This record gives sequence, C-alpha cells and structure tokens, in this order.
Amino acid sequence: MIQESPDNLTMETSAQKSPVVSKKLLLPFILITCLFALWGFANDITNPMVSAFQTVMEISNFKASLVQFAFYGGYFTMAIPAALFVKKYSYKTGVLIGLGLYAVGALLFYPAAQFEMFGFFLVAYYILTFGLAFLETTANPFILSMGAPETATRRLNLAQSFNPMGSLTGMFVAQQFILAALQSDDKDSAGNLIYSTLEVTEKATVRAQDLMVIRDPYIMIGLVVIVMLVVIAFTKMPEKARKNANGLDLGGTFKRLFANMRYREGVLAQVFYVGAQIMCWTFIIQYAENLGLSKAEAQVYNIVAMVGFLLSRFVSTFLMKYVNAGRLLMLFAIGGFLCISGTILLQGMAGLYCLVATSAFMSLMFPTIYGIALENVGNDAEIGAAGLVMAIVGGALMPPLQAAIIDQQTMMGMPAVNFSFILPLICFVVVALYGYRTYKHLAE
Repeated sequence: MIQESPDNLTMETSAQKSPVVSKKLLLPFILITCLFALWGFANDITNPMVSAFQTVMEISNFKASLVQFAFYGGYFTMAIPAALFVKKYSYKTGVLIGLGLYAVGALLFYPAAQFEMFGFFLVAYYILTFGLAFLETTANPFILSMGAPETATRRLNLAQSFNPMGSLTGMFVAQQFILAALQSDDKDSAGNLIYSTLEVTEKATVRAQDLMVIRDPYIMIGLVVIVMLVVIAFTKMPEKARKNANGLDLGGTFKRLFANMRYREGVLAQVFYVGAQIMCWTFIIQYAENLGLSKAEAQVYNIVAMVGFLLSRFVSTFLMKYVNAGRLLMLFAIGGFLCISGTILLQGMAGLYCLVATSAFMSLMFPTIYGIALENVGNDAEIGAAGLVMAIVGGALMPPLQAAIIDQQTMMGMPAVNFSFILPLICFVVVALYGYRTYKHLAE
C-alpha cells in the first residue's frame, strides 16, 4: 500500500489553511481571470465554424479543419516569443500586447468576409491566436504567482473555471447567431441541402450573406477586447519579482526543463489533452449530423457538454483540496476513456450522450496538467509556461487527422465519424498515465 510522505501531508495541510487569493490581490485576480473568459469565447465560437465553413464554402471536412490548424498553430508559433517578451518586460505589457493582437485578428474578419476568401479567414484566425498565446503565456503563470505556492494549482483551477463561462457564451453565440442563421444549411423536405441546388448567382448571394453572419460576432468581440485593453492599461497591476530578467540563458533553461520529469511529460500530456478537447468539441456537430440533427440542433448538445464541463470544473477544484492532483487527473482521464469508448461503440443518441458526458471528465485536465508541470520550475516559469502553451499545437494537428477519417464515410464496419473518436480515446490513455506517474512519484 502506498503511504503519503510527511512532507506531502504537511503540504496538503498548509494548502487547506492558506487562502486561494488574498484580499489585496483580489482586483488584479479578477481582471486577469476575465482574460480566461475572453480566450474561452474565441476558442469555442471557433470550433463550430469548421462545420459552418464546410457548408458555406463547399469544402471537405479536412479542408474546413484547417480553421483549427490556423487557430492553434498561432499558439504554437507565438508561445516562445511571447514568453521571452514577458520575461524581459512585464506581465501587464504582455497582457496589453495580447489583447491588441486579439483585437486585430478579430477585426480582420471584416475584410475577409468582403473578399469571400477562406484563406483570408485563416490568416485572421492565425493573428488572433498570436494574441491568445500572449494572454495564456502571461495570465497562467501570473495567476500561479498570486499567492502561496501550495495553493497555486487550486488558484489556477479557480481562474480557469471562468474559461468555460466564456466558452459557453461563444457556443451560445455560435448556435443562436451563426449556425441557426446560415441559409446555406437550409434543407428541403427530403433532408437535402437546398444550397447545393441553387444557380451560381443565387448561391453567391447566399454565400455573401452567410459570411457576414460568421463575421459579425468576431467584430463585436474585437470591440469588447479593445475596451478590456483600455481598462487594464489604466489599472495598476502587481508584478512578481523575477530574477535574472536581463540575462536570459535559454540553453540552461531548456536543459533544466527537459530534465524535470513532471514538466517534460506534462508538455506531452498537454499536447494529447488539448487534441482530445478540440476533437470532441469540433466534431460533435458532425457526429450529431450523422444522426439526422441540424447544425444548430447539434450545437445545443455542445452547449450542454460545456455546462457539464463548467460545473465539473468547480467540483474538481473543490475535490482537489482533499485529493492529490495527480490522482484526480488519473481518475478523470479514466472517466473520459470510458465515455469516449461509448461514443465509438454505441449507435444512435446513446453515443452522442456519451460524447456530451466526456466533457465533464475533461474539466480539470488543462489547468491541472499545467499546475503540476510548473510546480518546481522556479525562475524558468515563463519559458516553461510557453512550452505548455505550445502544447496547444495538439489542437492544430489532431483535428485534421480526425477530419480525414470522417471524410471516409465508413470504417471498420461502422460510421467513420464514430470510429474517428479513437483518437481522443488514445489521448485519454496518455493523460491517465501522466496522472498516475506524477501521483506515484509524489507518494514515493
């Protein structure tokens, strides 16, 4: 039987007594926490756009999934430059740069819709996520630093709890104001798309109108981001003292991080977790459409999944006060594995319900992997955070693979969309192993 070490017991007792956020840091904590909701909105209004662009632009699932490649590829590209910038200057400056790039990318949707170019939309997504990379690289370690080290993972889970609120808002906007309004998704009495039968001029008119429908929410969020930028610019924000800010030793930093088992394996686990999350939330629409639901109806199930994700995030944050983070991560990954197995093997609505339930088990994974991986990296936190943000590349690489499977229509005697969820299943195995190894290492 595994015994808890005295040091571990002391740490857990201290974590129960220390406040998650002190009163003097409450306002900065609230403002930075709002950023989690802002990038959550961007993430989850974008996931359904894969299906929207597929219909409007009349392209394959694979080509439409380049939305995710551009979106999460921006994270990968900008994570290290953002970390170096923040390490040299300040958290606040990094936040302001991130908000500026976010706004620019969102506002580029206006000319993209005018020119009706799918590639232009991809460029807009790419620039928008430059800003998100700055925000995540800055905000996550900033939140970790706002209090005692023993409550850092709980504090990050609390801040991350507001991320799905933004995500839920993004999903609602996508469902009510985009998917439900797309004329290109209208069907006749036989269930066939009317759009595909239109004459060239009629189709061009519908395409132009639908691209404006996609454009408008991004323009609105761009304006909201500008307002947030102004508020933070005029607010005094605390800065954590950082040693050796003027003398960057990237070689030494990378060597120390790579030698850290928790960090090294944490980056790998994060790649697979983000891939699983984006695949589950992007292709739930295709899964539901295969059962005869419309895009707007399918998005309702995505919203239900996010509600479960949000509620589970608060529950898991509470449980983490009493259960080791690595152990809880392992248990939740096993739950995700079982649910996604049902998604693959069960036909009809039962499989869709399993896919919805998977989100509840994904709820604690990103912040918990993040917190565990950065637990003992010291002054390498900014570069370490960048590595974990770069791990979001899993959301760029894996959805196109799943889309390519879905385009096959059938595989292994089952609908290809069902079989495609074997990719998230593999991801949950990797996350469960990371949770087990970190818990076992701590116990030993």
